[in-house]
Amino acid sequence: MGAESMDRIGLRRKPKQERSIQRLDLILAAAARIIAEKGVSAMRMTELAVAAKVPIGSVYQYFPEKAAIVKALFDQHASAIQAKTAAMFADIRSLDQALDRVCAIIDWYYDSYHDDPVYLGVWMGTETDQDLLQLNIEHSGRVAGIFQEAVRPLDPDLCDEQMYARTYLFSHLIGAVIRLAAVSDEALARRMLDEWKRVIRASLFAATVRNAA
Repeated sequence: MGAESMDRIGLRRKPKQERSIQRLDLILAAAARIIAEKGVSAMRMTELAVAAKVPIGSVYQYFPEKAAIVKALFDQHASAIQAKTAAMFADIRSLDQALDRVCAIIDWYYDSYHDDPVYLGVWMGTETDQDLLQLNIEHSGRVAGIFQEAVRPLDPDLCDEQMYARTYLFSHLIGAVIRLAAVSDEALARRMLDEWKRVIRASLFAATVRNAA
């Protein structure tokens, strides 16, 4: 992502003193409440300042615009998902176990976030902003990289380039499936997740075309 994009969605300044850190936390907590109630599009910076009980100048001191607030909340969720993925794939010993862990992550992902309106609001907010959408895509790539590094030693015949493309695709689609399930009836959501897990088990490690020698 270019410097111009980061200028509009990144923090203007990183707080160092405890008081500044607490003020930033207040702003993000207030933003989370507003997003949970109204969604990203309805959030206004002036309303946010009132909800956080800080001057409007303090909001702009850290965030150049609303998209930067969405990014900060997005980063929190993305970091948690990447950390969970790394932890769950830290000790796999077989491809069958890897498939079990992928399915377990899907269940964890859904159980953790399907009742979280902040998560849904933030992720939906990334769909309407080109720079935020790129963050979501980069997040999928990081998750795919964690998975690929874990499974690569298990089968040297796996084609790295094709497997990365496949895991990248599956990583991004898992997030999309979870968000669809989260806004669906619970019974339908569980059926969709079961269907998606069956697709993953059948195709994630299906034979790939090896590069010519």
